[in-house]
Amino acid sequence: MFAHLRGTVGKGSLNEVSVDVNGVGYRVAVPIDTWDTLADGDTAMLWISTYVREDRFDLFGFLDAGTRMLFEELTQISGIGPRTGLELCGVPRALLFKAIQENDHAPLTQVKGIGKKTAEKLLVELKSLAERHPILFASDARTLGAKFDPDALAVLAQLGYNQADAVRALESVPQDVRTTEERVTAALRAL
Repeated sequence: MFAHLRGTVGKGSLNEVSVDVNGVGYRVAVPIDTWDTLADGDTAMLWISTYVREDRFDLFGFLDAGTRMLFEELTQISGIGPRTGLELCGVPRALLFKAIQENDHAPLTQVKGIGKKTAEKLLVELKSLAERHPILFASDARTLGAKFDPDALAVLAQLGYNQADAVRALESVPQDVRTTEERVTAALRAL
């Protein structure tokens, strides 16, 4: 129905924004990293996925078309509704890629609404998705080591940074930085 919305953003409750397009406000559910990125009064364009049922008409927004595609693919999986799909889109794709590469469903169970059985099934579906659409995970595969040093993420969280900011800072760390201590120092410079 809607391809995208461009307008002035107003932050609502967690994972929800309104987008004012020429005086008409659209309530849009967004992943947590998108919600963290946007600020009240920003002008932004969100790629929209429309979810229509007989009793619902919901809009889900994403900062890029790739994340919208991931969301739409996830919601086609039996047992994954739009809210769980949105939660999964808030997980950095490199972490999803790491779960696929290591055949480890445990990180998926950390997502709200996903138990062990669903995580095992989801892992199989993610592998298939990565084979059909490798571009969804390609850029994340190159920076996987620096971005998802769990110790570096834990240190940044203890210092009060949210996961989205910590991941963005670790993305900027050069590949040749080897130790957790050096990664944290470089990430702090970027914050």
